[in-house]
Amino acid sequence: MEVILREHVEKLGERGEIVKVADGYARNYLLPRKLALLATDGNKRHVERERKIVEQRESDAKGQAEGIAARLNAIDIVIVRRVGDTDQLYGSVTSGDIADFLKAKGFEIDRRKLILPEPIKAIGEHTVPLKLHREVTVPLKVRVAKEGSENA
Repeated sequence: MEVILREHVEKLGERGEIVKVADGYARNYLLPRKLALLATDGNKRHVERERKIVEQRESDAKGQAEGIAARLNAIDIVIVRRVGDTDQLYGSVTSGDIADFLKAKGFEIDRRKLILPEPIKAIGEHTVPLKLHREVTVPLKVRVAKEGSENA
């Protein structure tokens, strides 16, 4: 089945592309979520009109994300946690903890945009990617320090 993508779909295509997909994938996933339209002549004209509006909106969103990324690069993220005698954390640092730290600094960041496959369970400096936009990803330096240390 041929469909016109209304949004960027990872590993499938960009907005406005005409792609051939399995019938079930189109019926059960793309069409109900309004990610695609059937590839008819009327829909092609409609998508072309929409594309111009969305391209402008997309460039504005990317510009905003780049501005936030520049401000985030200047922030030193230090999260203090209790540790045991062998410098083992009594918990872990999750994406929610990092998002809360950034919220306290004035950034409204959704924790799901932090790409943290598993919680941080060790003291030291870690790099956590933050996906602000499809094309803008910021590597955040997160330093986990032990409670009561002089470098916290």
